[in-house]
Amino acid sequence: MDYAAAFLDENRAFAELFRDGRDADDVTPVPTCPGWTLKQLFRHVGRGQRWAAQIVRDKLDHPLDFRAVEDGKPPPDSAEAISWLQGGARCLVDAVELTGAQTPVWTFLGPRPANWWVRRWLHEIAVHRADAAIAVGAEFRLPPEIAADGITEFLERIAVRAGADDAELPLDDGRTLHLHATDAGLGEAGEWTVAVEDGRIGWSHQHGTGTVALRGGATELLLVMVRRVPLADTGIELFGDEAVWRNWLDRTPL
Repeated sequence: MDYAAAFLDENRAFAELFRDGRDADDVTPVPTCPGWTLKQLFRHVGRGQRWAAQIVRDKLDHPLDFRAVEDGKPPPDSAEAISWLQGGARCLVDAVELTGAQTPVWTFLGPRPANWWVRRWLHEIAVHRADAAIAVGAEFRLPPEIAADGITEFLERIAVRAGADDAELPLDDGRTLHLHATDAGLGEAGEWTVAVEDGRIGWSHQHGTGTVALRGGATELLLVMVRRVPLADTGIELFGDEAVWRNWLDRTPL
């Protein structure tokens, strides 16, 4: 997958929700981000992209204070703010090209190649586009391969961070979660089996049944995984022990 191209496309799609305006304004609440308005969501995305770009550009080995992000506030004019948003995405892509895609830089999961940030922000902005779409009553859909990769990226982060600081693992010993995306053409990239391995969360693109299994479109699977949409509001089928799924939701991040 060309993550840079997909990221820039997703950034443009996010911007379109704000350019269209619909019946929303800056103070419209974002139900899936409690306490946030559309203005705050927009600023978070635009500043976050520039934050990541600055980490990559400066080859930082430590986190960057958000207050130190260059040009970190959107202009008050709406058209200029859209340009600022799209400029932030371009800054990140350009920074990776300039620094070198494989150059190690700081991330919240430890040192990673610089291009890790492009993939991270592709999926960050995809989920936040869902937040904005829900807030303004717009339709939301992702290409299946991007939604499926978003699930994979989410599981990769869970596998690194789950159980840290003595937090409960999302799954109990002996319990497994299986996800099956029904979109055509995904192949093994559309299946995931998650289990506890040696006291850690592990996963694979393995076909299986699972203690609990979810079957549906990749976009809906991603949205229920990150708790943007309740399972009951989707066409996803659940098989097996629903309590295992509820525990997973309760013990994983938004």
